[in-house]
Amino acid sequence: MTIRETLEQMEKETLSPYASLSVNSKGRDKEEAQCDIRPVYQRDRDRILHCKAFRRLKSKTQVFLDPQGDHYRTRMTHTLEVSQNARTIGRALKLNEELIEAIALGHDLGHTPFGHAGERTLNRLCKDGFRHNEQSVRIVEKLEKNGEGLNLTKEVRDGMLNHQTSLMPHTLEGKVVRLSDKIAYINHDIDDAIRAKVLSEDDIPKHIHEVLGYSPNDRLDTLIHDIIIQSLGKNDVTMSDDVLGAMRELRGFMFERVYMNPTAKSEEVKADRMLEFLFTHYMEHFDLLPEKFRRFHEEDGDAKDRVVCDYISGMTDEFAYNLFEDYFLPKSWQIY
Repeated sequence: MTIRETLEQMEKETLSPYASLSVNSKGRDKEEAQCDIRPVYQRDRDRILHCKAFRRLKSKTQVFLDPQGDHYRTRMTHTLEVSQNARTIGRALKLNEELIEAIALGHDLGHTPFGHAGERTLNRLCKDGFRHNEQSVRIVEKLEKNGEGLNLTKEVRDGMLNHQTSLMPHTLEGKVVRLSDKIAYINHDIDDAIRAKVLSEDDIPKHIHEVLGYSPNDRLDTLIHDIIIQSLGKNDVTMSDDVLGAMRELRGFMFERVYMNPTAKSEEVKADRMLEFLFTHYMEHFDLLPEKFRRFHEEDGDAKDRVVCDYISGMTDEFAYNLFEDYFLPKSWQIY
């Protein structure tokens, strides 16, 4: 028996009857030989961790564009917090932690530079729209490894695609990541907003404090415990009505006070125009795209605007800014 087979047997013996077992995976689009050490979801986790798109997350905006401080979240630190929350819940529920971690690490690979501001820009400019969850899947299916993709299992891609509020994954592990994403960004975005002096803890409505707690740590503890307690022994991942209601209210509060705050988001207009200029420039000068991207149009028949979105969405904040500077600012301006 190989090490992988031993680990697969351990899953059968120790995980919940509702967990996604590695041996029951629906597989990959392209068949490949099994690893003798790692079950399929562990291999997927490793492939995501080592891919270029994951490394670029460290230089992509979470909420605040170009914050002046070392402790603001980036898209990568958000991803790591989602993964940690999800694994805590998954372990308590005896679900497949390797599948959970793979989904969590991959769920935001498709995010644009400048956070959701960049996503809105590309969604407006691309004929068929742009959604970061769909782009995450496109990255692992096609864009990574010079067009080969990562050939991930169907369960991991399903969790990545369906992590947003309006969607629902088909595995309990995916459902854990979906809720963990919201828990992470609501709490750490409050922390960053307080650091940026956009709001204070006292601004949060009292009745939300009374249900969820009076600090980020208290809220995390409440939300994670509630999911675990409500989901134990069930073929679902759920929350109690009062805690879920308070979380939704807190999310609405954050949209009003932070995500749509004119002071906090004032720089997003500039980011929007910057990406629009880059998009238009590449549509008019398609030959400037790297050769591997041009191939998607010339050989695979992908629409030009989709390929341009592929390239721009993969940029870090700094890379997009530097390209804009090179293309559109007279060189003499840059020495002053």
